[in-house]
Amino acid sequence: MKLVMAVIKPFKLDEVREALTSMGVEGLTVTEVKGYGRQKGHTEIYRGAEYAVSFLPKLKVEVVVGSDQVDAVIEAITGAAKTGQIGDGKIFVADVDKVVRIRTGETDNDAL
Repeated sequence: MKLVMAVIKPFKLDEVREALTSMGVEGLTVTEVKGYGRQKGHTEIYRGAEYAVSFLPKLKVEVVVGSDQVDAVIEAITGAAKTGQIGDGKIFVADVDKVVRIRTGETDNDAL
C-alpha cells in the first residue's frame, strides 16, 4: 500500500477529486496548507502599499491506495491538476505499513 500526497492549486480540487473517483478511489483527505516552491511567493498591492506574500495557499490531497494503483493515481492527479504554470504542485509517494478501519477492525487492503 502507498500513501499518495499531492500539493495542488486550490481551484483544481474538484477536477482532481473527479479524476480519482472515476478510477475507483473511494476516499481521500484534503487539508488547506500554505507553502512555496520555486516561485518563492509573490508581491501584492493592497490600498496602495506593496507587500510580499511568502506563503501561497495550496491544498494537500492524501489518498492511500494499493501498490498496483499508484501509477494510475499519479497520472490522474497530474492530468487533472496541471495548468502548465509555475506552482502546479508536487506529488509524494510513501509506503504504508498498516491500515485499520476503526469501525470494523478490517486491516490493510480490506480497510481501503
